[in-house]
Amino acid sequence: MAAPQHFLLIDDNPHDQLLALEAFSELCPDCHLTVASTGTEALALLRAATELPDVVLLDVNMPGMNGFEVLRALKADARIAHIPVVMLTTSGARDDVQMAYTLYASSYLVKAASFSDFLQQIEAFLRYWQHARVAHA
Repeated sequence: MAAPQHFLLIDDNPHDQLLALEAFSELCPDCHLTVASTGTEALALLRAATELPDVVLLDVNMPGMNGFEVLRALKADARIAHIPVVMLTTSGARDDVQMAYTLYASSYLVKAASFSDFLQQIEAFLRYWQHARVAHA
């Protein structure tokens, strides 16, 4: 089975959205990255989608619905609850990490500060999910 090809990024920061789009474009040109700026927008996209993403990347600190509220809503919806959710955030706070796993996040990544480090982080993320998907198949 092929590696995950469709990802959904939920992040309110336009700069972080652009970095993610650039990283995915460089590291996985065959991947499709959809971006939602709010939790409400992301949930509407997911609930209306005919093809669901393979993995959701979710920021913690967002106005309106924060990442934990979005994660809770994702996991409460039987149609989308199975989608792995990776928290991708600037917060390394222990309570945030613990809350993410309590709410069934698949993993937790603290965003790297530099673009080159972020590229390495996304490359490792893509390798991991490719391996996990192949192993699961």
